[in-house]
Amino acid sequence: MDNARTESLPPPPGVISSIRAGFDAIAAHAAAILLPLTLDLFLWLGPRLSMEKLFLSIQTDVISIWRAGGVSGADIQRVSEWYSAMLPKVNLFWLVRTIPIGITSLLFSRDVTQTPLGAPSILSVKSDADLLGWMFSLTLIGWIGGGLYFRLISRLVAANDQEKPVGLVRAIGQTILLSIFWAGIVMVLGLPLVVILSLLVQVSSVVAQIAILFFSFLSMWIVVPLFFWPHGVFAKKQNALMSIFSSVRLARLSLPTSSIFVLTIFLLSVGLNFLWSIPPADSWMTLVGILGHAFVTTALLAASFIYYRDMNSWLQVVMERMKSSAGMKRV
Repeated sequence: MDNARTESLPPPPGVISSIRAGFDAIAAHAAAILLPLTLDLFLWLGPRLSMEKLFLSIQTDVISIWRAGGVSGADIQRVSEWYSAMLPKVNLFWLVRTIPIGITSLLFSRDVTQTPLGAPSILSVKSDADLLGWMFSLTLIGWIGGGLYFRLISRLVAANDQEKPVGLVRAIGQTILLSIFWAGIVMVLGLPLVVILSLLVQVSSVVAQIAILFFSFLSMWIVVPLFFWPHGVFAKKQNALMSIFSSVRLARLSLPTSSIFVLTIFLLSVGLNFLWSIPPADSWMTLVGILGHAFVTTALLAASFIYYRDMNSWLQVVMERMKSSAGMKRV
């Protein structure tokens, strides 16, 4: 009897079928790629926001503080050279790409010094207050854009077209809360991990590599719930806290399949990003990469919402069958 009930269960949602459904959904609604397309076009052809001049203006004071703190001249020289090499490559407009809810970008953290239209214009941050204002404004824009982007994609793949999507204000508000929670978790877990690995490297590189491998396997228990954190907000209209609990529950009950799904999404996204990034920034072929990236990442996001929806439906059916089976055994 138990075997019969087990065989009557519907199959769980497949990884490949969910991804294929995501690509089909975006192919039928190509306008959904406009937000990532617009962001990458701006980061490619638009101006850059640099804080190099701000650092140069305070460099002397910073070096004096380091010297007063007992930092050696060699270390100061090495750090100063590193800042001098890295700061010209930093574009503060990258802050518009927020995580975990944000508009995907191919050109995030990519140094663009030349475009088909020539060298981009440079906007400079001139003071600490100016820097803080830009950081807050750009992050807020990223949260708003990310909330709109996720809301749009969740609506496109909704099972019931008559169901109203999560409200705009609620979507943006929960996006901000969830992003703050996410940043806190990353800091709590990430900083101790960096310290531990740094100490292990000093002891032995082999021990450090073994630790990295161990943490990589352990990370699947953390990455999968983190990956599905936003989905409850947009797919089930939950608040940020309930969405986190819902994501943890989904990961706990479907970890093997969900781990494979998240890993597949990651490999597809990262692997194709190498392909899209082949053309140099000063070639119009970069536009092909931007279009391809916008379509693929949006399709993968749609696939994640489809998988989340179908997996939750499947788990509900399984739970109901198990409750029914338990009730029959009592009788």
